Amino acid sequence: MSERILVTGGAGYIGSNIAAALLKRPATDVVVVDDFSSGDWRNLIHVDCEVRAADCDDPLLLEEIADGAFSAIFHQAAITDTTVMDQRLMVEVNTNAFAGILAASSLSGTRVTYASSAGTYGNSPAPNRIGHGEEPENIYGFSKLAMDRVACRWYDRHPAPIIGLRYFNVFGPGETHKNERDGNKTASMILQLYEQVKAGKQVRLFKYGEQKRDFVYIRDVVSANLAALDAPRSGVCNVGSGEARSFNDIVSNLSDLLGRQIDVEYFDNPFTFYQEHTEADLSDSKMLLNWKPAWTLEKGMQDYISLLENGHRGPAEIA
Repeated sequence: MSERILVTGGAGYIGSNIAAALLKRPATDVVVVDDFSSGDWRNLIHVDCEVRAADCDDPLLLEEIADGAFSAIFHQAAITDTTVMDQRLMVEVNTNAFAGILAASSLSGTRVTYASSAGTYGNSPAPNRIGHGEEPENIYGFSKLAMDRVACRWYDRHPAPIIGLRYFNVFGPGETHKNERDGNKTASMILQLYEQVKAGKQVRLFKYGEQKRDFVYIRDVVSANLAALDAPRSGVCNVGSGEARSFNDIVSNLSDLLGRQIDVEYFDNPFTFYQEHTEADLSDSKMLLNWKPAWTLEKGMQDYISLLENGHRGPAEIA
C-alpha cells in the first residue's frame, strides 16, 4: 500500500531533509507545505515531491488532514528565529497552528511527529532531561514548550501517536540558505565558523570558547524522525548526540579538515543570558523511538565540510 506523507515547513532546513529521506522509502509520496517565509525553494530542486505554498493551518489543508488524506504528518513549520520578540506572532504561528493540526488529525487518526526544541530547557543545568528544568528563556522556547503541553492534552484522545522531538544544535547540509536570508544568524555555529574561515575573516568567540553545546548531525535528526513512524505511543524525547562539545572543539576540527591554522580572537560575552552547557539525556529517545545517534561531531563535520567544499547545497540525502 502506498503512503502519502505531509511535511509542513518542508522547504526549510530540517523539513527538506526529512522530505528527501521519505522519498527513499518504497511507495511513498510526499506533500510539502511551506509559506516560504524562511524556507528556500532551492532545497527542493532535487526532491521530487508535491509542493504547495500555504500556511500550515490553511483551512483547506486542515480539511484534507481531517479527511485522512495523509498517512502521517511531519510538522516542522515554525518561526525558528529566536530573536523574534513578538509574543503573539510566535504563539500564533508555532503553538496555535499546531493545535489546529492536532484537532484535524484526531478526526482521521493520523500519526503526527512534530519539532519541539531544546530551547524549552532555557539555561537549566545539563544534562537536559524530559520533564526537568523546563524553564525557557525566550518566547520561542516557550512556544515550543506550549506545543508539548498541547500535545500532552491530546494523548488520551488522539487515535494515533503524537511524537515531539526536542532538537538540540543541529548542523549539516540544507542550512546554507540561512546565511542568505538572515545574515547567517540562525545557521549552525559550524557553518558560521566555516564561512568566516573561507572568507578570510577573523574567527571570534566569546571568552574563552569553552561554552558547550550538544551538536547533532542532520542525518541523525532525520533518522530520529523516521524512527518516530514506528513509535508505539505518544511522548516527547530529546534528539541530540548525548555529548556536549565546546566551540573550541569545532575550531580545532575545522583546522584539521581545512588543513590550515585558525587563530581565534576571544571577546567578552555581551549577553546577560547565554547557554553555557546543553547536553541531551537520551533515555526517553531510546525507550520511545528505539533510536540512538550514529554520528559523532568529528564524523559529522567531516561529512559536512566535504559536501560544502564540493559546493553541495540542499538536503543530505541528495548528495
